[in-house]
Amino acid sequence: SFALQSMALRRATHAGSWYTDRPDQLDQQLTSWLAAAGPRVGAARAIVSPHAGYQYCGAVAGYAYKQIDPGSISRVILLGPSHHFSLRGCGLSTAAEFQTPLGNLRADQATTAELRATGQFEMVSLNRDEAEHSLEMQLPFLLAAMRPKSPRDFSIVPIMVGAIDPSVEAAYGAVLAPYLNDPATLFVVSSDFCHWGRRFEYTHYDKSAGRIWQSIERLDRQGMEAIETGRPDRFTQYLQQTGNTICGRHPIGVMMCAAARHGSGRFRFLNYAQSSKCNDFSDSSVSYAAGGLFVNA
Repeated sequence: SFALQSMALRRATHAGSWYTDRPDQLDQQLTSWLAAAGPRVGAARAIVSPHAGYQYCGAVAGYAYKQIDPGSISRVILLGPSHHFSLRGCGLSTAAEFQTPLGNLRADQATTAELRATGQFEMVSLNRDEAEHSLEMQLPFLLAAMRPKSPRDFSIVPIMVGAIDPSVEAAYGAVLAPYLNDPATLFVVSSDFCHWGRRFEYTHYDKSAGRIWQSIERLDRQGMEAIETGRPDRFTQYLQQTGNTICGRHPIGVMMCAAARHGSGRFRFLNYAQSSKCNDFSDSSVSYAAGGLFVNA
């Protein structure tokens, strides 16, 4: 039953491979990326951050996490895509605690129970939870960005988002809107941007943009602009027109639908990078973008 499973610990299964499992080294990396992101633009109510190996995306993720003002935050709701199994809707974690090399984070069991009671969420088994990286990659950054708060001062609600259509995104947006409207709650949306190359079965190239990597950047920036409009239909239309392989498009869609219900806040992207610069069709790359939803922007 859920109550028994809720004593479970989700292990940091990607530590030691996707990021270092040495606490001192990890701490130093996260601190330097946050410092390099410069001054905070504002206190974000939601952020979008990448989820690749830290050596690729850590510097970009720093810009998203720099926008967190830990002062008022006591609950963090994380939305990330499912890369390993198909979900009809959205799934909640059965874990009570989440391991990171910098200390464990605790689940917000009350919020998890509230969401579960809507009947709209399934429970994700621990082994499926541990196979997925999109949410885990956010946790060490979250710990570093929430300082001086300790991991005991706030709780998390990780939500895995399936390949849902726009009407279902809107339905989940409606469920989550009251939480997004709560100043004590932060949303963390986990997404990389364009996955380009034959291995991703996506080789869109607009020669008028210049080199392939410049075409990819133009494509990604059009997507970022669609998100910045605050209109979920604009982002959906962009995805239908371009087919851009933004892996967290559904988590982003859910967040946009939740934000649109209140009409408060403006989303702004702050940083962008690519894992490598593609110049021909044998190359491949993944893009990363960082941004925040600012209520008083």
